Amino acid sequence: MKIHKEGHSIIINQFILLILIGIISTFNDKFLEYTLPIFSLIILFTIYFFRIPKREFSIKDGKIYSPCDGKVVVIEETIENEYFKDSRIQISIFMSPLNIHNNLYPINGKIEYTKYHPGKFLVAWNPKSSLENERNSIVVNNNKIKILCRQIAGALARRIVSYAKEDQNINASNELGFIKFGSRVDIFLPIGTKIDAKLNQKVQGGISILATY
Repeated sequence: MKIHKEGHSIIINQFILLILIGIISTFNDKFLEYTLPIFSLIILFTIYFFRIPKREFSIKDGKIYSPCDGKVVVIEETIENEYFKDSRIQISIFMSPLNIHNNLYPINGKIEYTKYHPGKFLVAWNPKSSLENERNSIVVNNNKIKILCRQIAGALARRIVSYAKEDQNINASNELGFIKFGSRVDIFLPIGTKIDAKLNQKVQGGISILATY
């Protein structure tokens, strides 16, 4: 297991604050008694949140992999209004604060489009969050299938990080980005794509197969 690079500065700053707390506590024993245990738990949670377990990926052609760890909360036909502007199958995965939060590309291909949208911070399972929350959209095309992957901020997630660049060639399971502290990822697939995922299924990024094309 390693700590994701997006968490390095946060954890370092927390340890600096912990040292300051230790210095202050030399003048106030009560401050140490109540503050140190609480702040130590916060640091442990932060380290846990930014953990990245070591995984072996076995990517097969024609498979669409989960872009993140979490729970499948939506499988439905909908209108995708940002890029395709037509009917698509939407699969949404909710990530709780306890899930691994790095995001991975679901398929091999070339990045055709990427765009960041500022917005609200509704709870991630709210259906409106897909259109109203802060989000980042990425379209990947491999000449066999073209999909849109959308990172969505939640009530706790206040920063979306994306590493995607247009015209970049990527492989499934390569790192797409990171969403901090609870969030959601939607993917939009062509109508007729065979869906393998089930509603309420728990999935792992780069491991669980969501669909077949």
